[in-house]
Amino acid sequence: MGEIRLNLCVKEENTIWFKRCIRKLLNSTFIVGDKDEKLYAFLSRESNRQDVSDYLRMIGFDVFVDTSARIAMLKANEADEEVPGLKRANVVTFTLEQYHLLLVLWEAYLENLGYQEKNVVTRGDLIDRLKAYEVDVDKSGLSAAMKLFKKYDLIDYDVKDESEEALITLYPSLQFGWDIGQFQTVADEYLKDSGNPDKADADDMENVEEEDEA
Repeated sequence: MGEIRLNLCVKEENTIWFKRCIRKLLNSTFIVGDKDEKLYAFLSRESNRQDVSDYLRMIGFDVFVDTSARIAMLKANEADEEVPGLKRANVVTFTLEQYHLLLVLWEAYLENLGYQEKNVVTRGDLIDRLKAYEVDVDKSGLSAAMKLFKKYDLIDYDVKDESEEALITLYPSLQFGWDIGQFQTVADEYLKDSGNPDKADADDMENVEEEDEA
């Protein structure tokens, strides 16, 4: 890997923002512009982003900024991704139940996109969606999953408000909350449950051919 060198010179007026950005990324993976406007504004400047990136690379991480979605995300430094003993960044192992919930939240986000200033869903609407998709999650499981998603800035809500009218803010960071292996497992499960349409069509065609021959 070679020797490690770091030569940073952060301006005094930027010191506090630099430190806050580093700590926020390490603590919750994402900085969402709609939630932390000043932190995102700081990181969106190329010079500041480079300073943060240089620092993070010292510990095997890096920062990715998506200006269209207005989010910044902690990620593994590409040079260290295959280095033994270094834990992968921004990868949380969700349960299958939590992944189903994440999919429902992401669909709600896409449906609401562009219709209102803030992308929100009520708690009651979310519960109805879970029932419609036959996502089997009890109250304690839902609470645990929502707190986890809130910690990583995928959503935001008032944890004290458990009414059906309680608003849940959906952030664009939801689209980056996937682990490919887990996503494939969930997708395969849905396909298995819904059957194989192509195979069904083929069977129907075979039945028609048999009737014609008769």
